Amino acid sequence: MTIETTPIQDLLIINPTVFEDARGYFFEAYNQEKLAALGVTIDFVQDNQSFSKRGTLRGLHYQNPPFAQTKLVRVLQGEIIDVAVDIRRASPTYGQHFAIRLSADNKKQLLIPHGFAHGFSVISETAVVLYKCDQFYNKESEGGIRFDDPSLNIDWGIDLKDAIVSDKDLVLPGIEECNSEF
Repeated sequence: MTIETTPIQDLLIINPTVFEDARGYFFEAYNQEKLAALGVTIDFVQDNQSFSKRGTLRGLHYQNPPFAQTKLVRVLQGEIIDVAVDIRRASPTYGQHFAIRLSADNKKQLLIPHGFAHGFSVISETAVVLYKCDQFYNKESEGGIRFDDPSLNIDWGIDLKDAIVSDKDLVLPGIEECNSEF
């Protein structure tokens, strides 16, 4: 297992060591001990899984403290554009985003710490996304940012006029109006 840094501090890419042979492949998707040896010490308490069709766009979501969530995101089937937006107001990269293709084929994972809004778009026919969280869901602490906020200028890899977006996500505020407590 290796870790790649990103241009945004604390946002990390996890690359598992994959063992392939004639039968297929095997890898440890999560190993608390190995991640701790690499400096990542997180106690995950909840796994979430979603199934989505091509063109689905979910996000951008976060939970405010004390229920803020660190997420470890991976794709079990298909391919997505996964996006994290820095909403830590004191951060030098506040308002910046990082996007990465996560897929069942590349097996990469994105570790998104507290202080980030998260979302993804589905660029394959369908996708199954699994993410571990270090805090339970808490409706009262949830917040969000509009996916098409022009100040973020996110390339979701899909035509936004055809995006499949929930009613809840369509009414989220822009980053400057969001209720982030980070």
